[in-house]
Amino acid sequence: MIISMENFAKKYCIITYGCQMNLHESEKLAGILQTLGYFNTDDETDADIVVFNTCCIRENAEKKAEGNIGALKKLKRDKKDMIIAVGGCMTQQKGYAEKLMKKFPFIDIVFGTHNLENFAELILERTESKKHIVKVDDKEGKIVEGTPKARSSFPNGWVNITYGCDNFCTYCIVPYVRGRERSRDPEEIIKECENLISLGYKEITLLGQNVNSYGRDLGNIDFATLLRRVSALKGDFRLCFMTNHPKDLTEDLVKAIAESDKTARTVHLPVQAGSDRILKLMNRHYTREEYLEKIALLRKYMPDVSITTDIMVGFPTETEEDFNDTMSLVKEVRFGGAFTFVYSPRSGTPAAKMAGQVPEDVSKERIIKLIDLQNGINREQSRAYIGKTISVLCEGYDDRKKKYLGRDTYGRMAYFAGKGLIGKFVNVNIKKAGGISLMGELLSVEEEKDF
Repeated sequence: MIISMENFAKKYCIITYGCQMNLHESEKLAGILQTLGYFNTDDETDADIVVFNTCCIRENAEKKAEGNIGALKKLKRDKKDMIIAVGGCMTQQKGYAEKLMKKFPFIDIVFGTHNLENFAELILERTESKKHIVKVDDKEGKIVEGTPKARSSFPNGWVNITYGCDNFCTYCIVPYVRGRERSRDPEEIIKECENLISLGYKEITLLGQNVNSYGRDLGNIDFATLLRRVSALKGDFRLCFMTNHPKDLTEDLVKAIAESDKTARTVHLPVQAGSDRILKLMNRHYTREEYLEKIALLRKYMPDVSITTDIMVGFPTETEEDFNDTMSLVKEVRFGGAFTFVYSPRSGTPAAKMAGQVPEDVSKERIIKLIDLQNGINREQSRAYIGKTISVLCEGYDDRKKKYLGRDTYGRMAYFAGKGLIGKFVNVNIKKAGGISLMGELLSVEEEKDF
């Protein structure tokens, strides 16, 4: 389809919900819009097109998105030519697009996760026909390469390596809204990484719902091999990846991480629960003991590795004994950080139909205990940094603290004073430690490495 630029407005605003995957997809949406002549504004009242890139992993994200969409009703009435588009996981749920249009009839375009690459055509169709457009394909298609990206995350470049998921955890909606797992061609991944390095990006993060199972559908490559290939690229950069599934963390993959001087010494390994009974109900495909074996494997090859995790409380039928199993696992592993959350039923998942939903007050009491435990571990680990000099990749500037900020190879955030440091590796001497962050003094900017 040939796209005419003649009738297009010029300002876009993208509102993103959810994880790094969604943030990266918003970069793709922005890239598409920029090729059509739009430029970015952070003020939706000043935009000619407002795009909601939604998430439905948790109910709160869905409610927040709907609230923000509803808030545009008056603006749309005053700016009749403004286009409002809603896409992402929320719209991909069965029957949700129709529900959305009925609730918010002023929406112009609804598109699914499998229709992102056709977003330009949907805008053109809406502009020319003035009709409401609903395009939500039930089945995922082939991976489309070459989608333009307007990256906004410098010095970190996101690189998708897989799409979709085959794990079907009973609480998770992802396989139903993202489709089955598909791996990108390794040469396309390498090409994208090389381009990012040439543009001066200092951190490359490989993304997938389960990066560990990369290549399973290709047959001639696995994630360990891909990690070694990306790590071998010439340039001064840090290599990260997320997210991992414990059942697919192999010894060869751990060796590939340990062998590399570019791969970050932090591994995100979601455990979700410490009870075998709950893990089985979640369909996680591992036991508590097997998870701890993976932890031991990581620490065998990288004794100083920082392991972060996701933990859910209040899963259907969770007893006090099950919760205590989770607490004891946290005490044993001593995670470098944990994303903790209360189970939220998602319509369309098996867990939402399970009997024995845990009362809200019980879940809240448990999550407070879990957070207190993990915060105590975080504080102890942060205090161990005091007096040490660490290498930090400067990622940005905190206007409130009037400090630069960045993370070390273990994922710990540090704040420090300086000038013109974003995108540079710097040496920082740590003077104070908070819960999950550090305060330090800039000693030097590291020389660019040529390797």
